[in-house]
Amino acid sequence: MNDPIMRKGLAPKFWEKTPLNKMSPQEWEALCDGCGKCCLNKLEDEDTGHVALTRVACRMFDDTTCRCAQYDIRHQFVPECISLKPENLDEHMYWMPSTCAYKLLWEGKPLFAWHPLISGTPDSVHDAGVSMQQKTVPEFEIPEEDWEEHIIEEPI
Repeated sequence: MNDPIMRKGLAPKFWEKTPLNKMSPQEWEALCDGCGKCCLNKLEDEDTGHVALTRVACRMFDDTTCRCAQYDIRHQFVPECISLKPENLDEHMYWMPSTCAYKLLWEGKPLFAWHPLISGTPDSVHDAGVSMQQKTVPEFEIPEEDWEEHIIEEPI
């Protein structure tokens, strides 16, 4: 595999054998496909509970790499940023993107063929057109009252 995170002692197909709540921190982080959708601002309908993704990205999101620009210290800049963990999955899965590996495994579904753990390359999520690479606008450029104009359909 090309991505160093995938070569550092991870068992083949660990996600098929290890329950989410038993994964090591390295396995947990490796599940992230790098699509960037969890870093998008969302709109929740108060009446229905439906959550819509917008292309309005968190101010820390780098849409070239589809990663947080300051992941390790992001809470210093965005205190409300979620730290997804096995113990809080039930609370957050309703708003997670439908293509998210954490959500898929939580629902008992397989990973998509384009997931980097399957394909062996971190670029496969971008090549498949599933990521938000070069598709976002920064939240500081769009007033919150205009976010509805930037709703996107899932999966993208």
